[in-house]
Amino acid sequence: MNTTRITIVSLVGAALLVTLVVTPSFWAFMQIDEAAAARKQTYEVTGRAEAFLSALTAAETGQRGYLLTGDEAFLEPYLAVRDSVRGQLADLRQITLDSAAHKRMDALVPLVDAKMAELAQGIELRRNSDRTAVQAAVSGGQGRRLMDSIRTEMMGVTQIEEGALAQRDALFQSNMRYFIGLIVTASLFTLLFALLFSYLTLRETQRRVNRLQVSEAKLAVSLSSIGDVTEHKRAEEALLKAGALQAAIFNSANFSSIATDAKGVIQIFNVGAERMLGYAAADVMNKITPADISDPQEVIARAKALSVELGTPITPGFEALVFKASRGIEDIYELTYIRKDGSRFPAVVSVTALRDDQGAIIGYLLIGTDNSARKQVEAEQMKLDQRLRDQQFYTRSLIESNIDAIMTTDPAGIITDVNKQMEALTGCTRDELIGAPFKNYFTDPARAEAAIKLVLREKKVSNYELTARARDGKTTVVSYNATTFYDRDRKLQGVCAVARDVTERKRLDQALQEKNLEFERATAAAEKANLAKSDFLSSMSHELRSPLNAILGFAQLMESASPAPTESQKESIAQILQAGWHLLKLINEILDLAMIESGKLSLSPETVSLAEVMSECQAMMEPQAQHRGIKVTFPRFGAPLFVRADRTRLKQIVINLLSNAIKYNKEQGTVVIECTLSAPGRTRISVKDTGPGMPPEKLAQLFQPFNRLGQEAGAVAGTGIGLVVTKRLVELMEGTIGVESTVGEGSVFWCELIASAAPRLAAEQGETAVSKASPMPAPGGALQRTVLYIEDNPANMKLVEQLVERCPNIRLLTAVNGTLGVELARSAHPNAILMDINLSGISGIQALKILREDPSTARIPVVAVSANAMPRDIALALKAGFFRYLTKPIKVKEFMDTLNAALEQADKDKT
Repeated sequence: MNTTRITIVSLVGAALLVTLVVTPSFWAFMQIDEAAAARKQTYEVTGRAEAFLSALTAAETGQRGYLLTGDEAFLEPYLAVRDSVRGQLADLRQITLDSAAHKRMDALVPLVDAKMAELAQGIELRRNSDRTAVQAAVSGGQGRRLMDSIRTEMMGVTQIEEGALAQRDALFQSNMRYFIGLIVTASLFTLLFALLFSYLTLRETQRRVNRLQVSEAKLAVSLSSIGDVTEHKRAEEALLKAGALQAAIFNSANFSSIATDAKGVIQIFNVGAERMLGYAAADVMNKITPADISDPQEVIARAKALSVELGTPITPGFEALVFKASRGIEDIYELTYIRKDGSRFPAVVSVTALRDDQGAIIGYLLIGTDNSARKQVEAEQMKLDQRLRDQQFYTRSLIESNIDAIMTTDPAGIITDVNKQMEALTGCTRDELIGAPFKNYFTDPARAEAAIKLVLREKKVSNYELTARARDGKTTVVSYNATTFYDRDRKLQGVCAVARDVTERKRLDQALQEKNLEFERATAAAEKANLAKSDFLSSMSHELRSPLNAILGFAQLMESASPAPTESQKESIAQILQAGWHLLKLINEILDLAMIESGKLSLSPETVSLAEVMSECQAMMEPQAQHRGIKVTFPRFGAPLFVRADRTRLKQIVINLLSNAIKYNKEQGTVVIECTLSAPGRTRISVKDTGPGMPPEKLAQLFQPFNRLGQEAGAVAGTGIGLVVTKRLVELMEGTIGVESTVGEGSVFWCELIASAAPRLAAEQGETAVSKASPMPAPGGALQRTVLYIEDNPANMKLVEQLVERCPNIRLLTAVNGTLGVELARSAHPNAILMDINLSGISGIQALKILREDPSTARIPVVAVSANAMPRDIALALKAGFFRYLTKPIKVKEFMDTLNAALEQADKDKT
């Protein structure tokens, strides 16, 4: 009976203990599962958020690449994001659990829509070839601010999810502490119960004792299992976190990430490697080593070089690629990768050894980047260097090919250089002449020395007769022509002299006329050589722009690359961009100066509104002024002011003066622009700044080419050409330019141009805007034709009027803008229309579209007359529906033939 009671009590106690242990255990398992699910959900939210931001960044980078280069390949990341962005946001919102995260996601949707719209707008601007807008889109800050806002909102979502996860982790840890305490208490209670039961059942059979021991063992196993499950869950969480980080690294499309095992067999082949090398991951994983996709000759050469460098034999193959990394040495090298299609490209490869917890190597990670862009830049630089050497050779060839003896001396009269003709004249070699006094080679050294002093005093000498004496005693009468020359800082370098043999002219008086003619031809040749120099500068300026475009384009791509460059790389890129933009400005200004000096710069004078020009200049220059904290005040026109000028070049003049006033101003300074009537028939534009001012000696050197008045070593970039170009442009438009400056107070640059009356619309000149050319009756009863000419340039209109006056059977109507031209065409129904493309108001293309949509004017032949002579412009105009396309300047025969063809077409359409 006693044994039965003990047994019953034992069973009841055991049941209670089992319940006490099993119930919390089930509860603990549920807590672990919930914690793991919450952590997995948080990692999924974080991973998707990072993937979304990475895709959006890639789309933005691709769009900038397209804006800079026009290469459609850069649009692939953008197109992928454009079609999936709303779906990704919807999926991300669905898996977030916290209501605060939902609010963040709702705020994120309009920001992403705005970003995608901004990207699409930039692409459309590029496709429309709007260079100004494209440049603003690339350098503007709106896109960056949108991207920063998107990142902020997305980080807020992840922080909310992570915060919720942290709270759940804290609760889980607290519950686990309670659970562990409960387990310990239950274990102690079980031990006490077992001792008590052992004492009471001391005399029971060994079978019962063994059964009790088995029960204790099972309980221990149960407790051990609980610990193992907890440890397993933690391992799963660490694995999930490591997997998310690994996915973020290896899914980058900008780098090829190849991971191998210890033997070099590829185990991981990321998206970037697939894109660069053309292989699918399945083609290479567990099959080949990185050595199999590398240039074999380069691998062999690397093995030999490392063997010599490290003093140990290295086998060509994978070992040569990872030998340094396996020894713990940082290893970054250049190597040629071979794509699946057999093509090759240079790559920069960084190798890292992968080790386990004990430090043993378990594999290698090779991260590669495409080095083609840098190689291309180096190749372009080599071409540029070669062009510079060719230019030097060309310059020397010009000197040597001259038929006259040419020499240069320093201000003291010591010879510094000569050409072959000078060697022939003196019978001495170039080495013998250089360093010797100029006067030693003439029969009258005093007269020769006086010639040098005369040049230094008068700046040049012409037809100064000297008698040269050769080594063998032969004398030659020469006509000595010389001038001083300077360096780019206007510092005197010496005298350049040309000696022409005039012995024959002196000896033969009867050949004087022929010699005079020869002299005139020589002068013309000199002028031609000067024009050739300007043409050469112009050609070289254009040639330099092509490699410079590649340098600046790739440097900007590197600047905005993802991942971002290092700080040292950013500094290097900034230096490249700063030097590149400065060189581009120098090239443009040299080109303008060369065109002006060669006489090839053509102007289109017209009546220009100063209010319109100032408005356009304000839009262009205010950002630059705001960047330096300069306040710019533009004039307010009570009454309209007009000048006679080329509109484009007038803007260039104003922008040059404004740019200098901003650059050389003090911090937080001011610039004031005024437009006033300075004299009868003259209008003055003045630009006043609060800069340091200039003394009179510097003002005298202000308009000299390449003279920056001591600012060469300053922080402000410049070329020393802008003011020279400005002065020449003002003078070409029959204007004057000047400056007034006070040291410590500032400077005022001004230019005066010819004032003009407000332009009159053609409708104000007479009924239906008929031109001054009065219609003449057609001779012999010929059919009278009507032609409408739409043109906003008075000079062009006058030319066509004079051409049409030769055809008495043609009545000419004129209109000064597209809107008036359309109205006149509807009312007068001309037989043919001549129309400029670049009209004020609506363009010629727009006016043609309106005419074609109106049944009353749809069949009138319209001939384009434009200065746009590029094949693309002509093709677009003809595609738009113009009957023919004439380029300015007009060729009379071509113009008349085209006009007759248009009138014949009009007759056919009527019949």
